[in-house]
Amino acid sequence: MLNGLARIAISACLMLAATTSWADEPSGREILDRVERLLWGTTVQGDYEMTIATPRWQRTLSLRVWMDRPKRSFVRVLSPAKEAGIGSLRIGGEMWNYLPNVERIIKIPPSMMLQPWMGSDFTNDDLVKESSILDDYTHKVLGVSAVDGESAYQVEAIPKPEAPVVWGRVVYWVRKSDIIPLKQEFYSERGELVRVMTFSDVRKLGDRTLPTRWEMRPVAKPGNVTTVRLKDAVFNQPVDEAVFTQRNLQKP
Repeated sequence: MLNGLARIAISACLMLAATTSWADEPSGREILDRVERLLWGTTVQGDYEMTIATPRWQRTLSLRVWMDRPKRSFVRVLSPAKEAGIGSLRIGGEMWNYLPNVERIIKIPPSMMLQPWMGSDFTNDDLVKESSILDDYTHKVLGVSAVDGESAYQVEAIPKPEAPVVWGRVVYWVRKSDIIPLKQEFYSERGELVRVMTFSDVRKLGDRTLPTRWEMRPVAKPGNVTTVRLKDAVFNQPVDEAVFTQRNLQKP
């Protein structure tokens, strides 16, 4: 009788420990929220370098970025001279590009959000982050797997039925030890893998340690890669309201 009761007690303790351990694990939304806050903060003002490479040519753009999450963002091309002054502004669900060569502001329709930005492997949506991985998707932890020898949460993001998003699903690999993003896979609505982004060169920048090199590779274009390097940034500081205006867009 005692042996039987002991076995039951031990089983109950093991079940309780497993339940407690699982309850202590972060949810999919919590993991991605921490990733977004790490990469962008509530605001960010930063200098980035984008290198676009194909089998035939390569060019590098210097960018200045201002973002007031989740509703406003502004990107200005600083160099090379041929593209300097080009800007992208997003307020809510609306986006505009400014082309200094013709001194025109062009409004970007929702149907163009998946188009490449400046010939890169990043889309208009990526650069101005119109869609929100937190608000427009539901999230699920698929499990824990190894990425380059690192234990990582695998988190799947599925768009909500009416969400204005461009991907059928996005899968993240996030390092378990410190919630550093390692990799993202982007799938079409038909379930086809479209592109893969990897994160590397983790270093301390201001008040945080984060990956400062992001590589985007389109599956259908072998040899193409767009690399973004974060050179410097200030997070969680007020951004001048005048930045997010069409008037500023026209002042390269």
